Amino acid sequence: MQVILKKDVQNLGEAGDLVTVKDGYARNFLLPQNVAEVATEGALQNREQNLARIKAKQEKLHKEALEVAEKIEKFAELKLSAKAGESGKLFGTITTKKLAEELQAQAGIEVDRKNVSLNAPINKVGEYTMLIKLTSKVKTELKVTVSASEVVKEAIEEETSEEA
Repeated sequence: MQVILKKDVQNLGEAGDLVTVKDGYARNFLLPQNVAEVATEGALQNREQNLARIKAKQEKLHKEALEVAEKIEKFAELKLSAKAGESGKLFGTITTKKLAEELQAQAGIEVDRKNVSLNAPINKVGEYTMLIKLTSKVKTELKVTVSASEVVKEAIEEETSEEA
């Protein structure tokens, strides 16, 4: 089935592209999410007319994303503190939602949590790198430093010392 993309879709194409996809993917995902429309004769004519408008909108979004990426690169490092055990293991994991909230609080840069990705889960004290995908073409990295706000003795060590 041929569809015209209304929005950028990762690993498929950009807004305004005419792509061929499997029928089920189009019916079950692209069309209900309002990300694409079926490529009928009328839709193809509208695509030609709207292509310039779509490209101008994409260019504007690209410029805005570059500005945000520049702010993130100037910020350089996001510092977090969390409750941890003596071995440095955190009580819980720091999620992408928490990272996006902290970036907003510390730097005033608003980023959607869906655009933040990590190459490893943040569950220990240390330094990590998070990748922020602002658009399909604009990506930036930010260093995240996690420190222990409170060190809690681990229960296993206490039990062994009581038995001795």
